[in-house]
Amino acid sequence: MTAETADQHAPRPVLEHELLHHGKIWDLVSEQVDLGESQVVREFVDHPGAVAIIALDNQERVLLLRQYRHPVRAELWEPPAGLRDVEGEAPVLAAARELAEEADLRAGQWHLLTEFHTSPGGSNESILVYLARDLSPVPEGERFNREDEEAGMVPVWVPLDDAVDAVLTGRLHSPSATVGILAAAAARDRGWMTLREA
Repeated sequence: MTAETADQHAPRPVLEHELLHHGKIWDLVSEQVDLGESQVVREFVDHPGAVAIIALDNQERVLLLRQYRHPVRAELWEPPAGLRDVEGEAPVLAAARELAEEADLRAGQWHLLTEFHTSPGGSNESILVYLARDLSPVPEGERFNREDEEAGMVPVWVPLDDAVDAVLTGRLHSPSATVGILAAAAARDRGWMTLREA
């Protein structure tokens, strides 16, 4: 890929900012933006960001968790994931925290696999997807007490190639699962040379 086809951070001047709704997890805001030739008003979800973890065991199986997602009225198979909602917490530490809380696992190796914007026309949410390997269980007495939707999460270990097939045949719909699984398979096929430091 050439530099011309790479996304570039290029903020435009914000002339007005208004909080339309303060939510439990994220807010809805309105901003008037100067595009140079015109000024526009855009409403979007102001999101703290998130991390997702492709946990890969030594048999090249990926961990997926079934979780109910109310806005889409569906139980989705997803990798462990969570909000970057702890002030000052490094993203890789957020990933380690979420892996422990949602999957009772620790990882000895961490790499940044990829990152993406979930819905750039309507939200500023950015998800960092980490590859976690060299896995070990969290000791029983240190495990997190899961609540609400997380309490009923069902774990399953899926061979990476089978997970790729599930994405490509439309059986998986979670964006962090689809992006993370395909990125992990592509990185593996390139001898893990595309991995970045966590």
